[in-house]
Amino acid sequence: MRTPVVLFIYRRPHTTKKVFDVIRQVKPSRLFIVANAPNESIDTDFDKCRAAREVVKNIDWNCQVTRKYSENYSECSEQILSGLNWTFAQVEEAIVLEDDCVPHVSFFRFCEELLDQYKYDNRIASISGTNYQLGKSRTDYSYYFSMFNHSWGWASWRRVWQEFDYNLKLWSEIKAKGILRHICPDRESWNYWNQRFYYLSNTPNKISWDYKWTLSCWLKSQMGIIPNVNLISNIGFDGDGAHCRSTKGNPFSNMNTQSLDFPLQHPPYIVRNSEADKFTQMTLFKKKPINILKNNIKVLLTDSQELLNIPFHI
Repeated sequence: MRTPVVLFIYRRPHTTKKVFDVIRQVKPSRLFIVANAPNESIDTDFDKCRAAREVVKNIDWNCQVTRKYSENYSECSEQILSGLNWTFAQVEEAIVLEDDCVPHVSFFRFCEELLDQYKYDNRIASISGTNYQLGKSRTDYSYYFSMFNHSWGWASWRRVWQEFDYNLKLWSEIKAKGILRHICPDRESWNYWNQRFYYLSNTPNKISWDYKWTLSCWLKSQMGIIPNVNLISNIGFDGDGAHCRSTKGNPFSNMNTQSLDFPLQHPPYIVRNSEADKFTQMTLFKKKPINILKNNIKVLLTDSQELLNIPFHI
């Protein structure tokens, strides 16, 4: 496989091995490995990080390997941000995996073909491997277009990444002009994303690159590509990750993967699937009623005029 692959690892040798075993099957000609340093406040981190790096030490196929092994620990989002800046400074496109996202082997061909297909199409920001429709088929084709850019196994181009506004420089203007209401299809989704971006804009030390990546793509009217079957299984809900703490009650933990049929059946149009996006919003980006109430009160107190003037039909 000629498309570069970038793999982020940290302190989980057991999950790293499962991801790396699939990468070994497709034998990419170029591999970037980004490793976080041990957290000095956690005694077990040193041995775990060393073991994870040992997993990817030997590359037994013809491959150009480039490694970025940090000497100082950084938060997960900061590590991904710096690692992707480093990667896209060297290559035009890449497939991105983390150490707990196990891909189906067909994920790589899916990404590689669509990276070529939409290489110069500025309407497309990314190609995702994760399908959050819980078994519901959303199209007769191999994939559909979405307002979301899922990051549990994905691919993109330098042309998109280099325009990533991770500092949310435009948020003040977006908020003042109510631009988000033209992006979110209903009041509930607007409330969810407004709260997320409001919080991130007022918490400078909170990177959360994936939410900011979503907004950056929205502001350019860019869409993500989602396979019609799930190609990624996140096995990191083991309490040892930065975000996915527990499998309890989470339907997106350890999801089954399916093989994608080739040749790909390309949609004859580029229009987002609003039905699939609504389902994703109501399941993946769902908030508990008590949290919605708390956040509504916060917004009402800090920005009541904007909230009351949103012209959504209830």
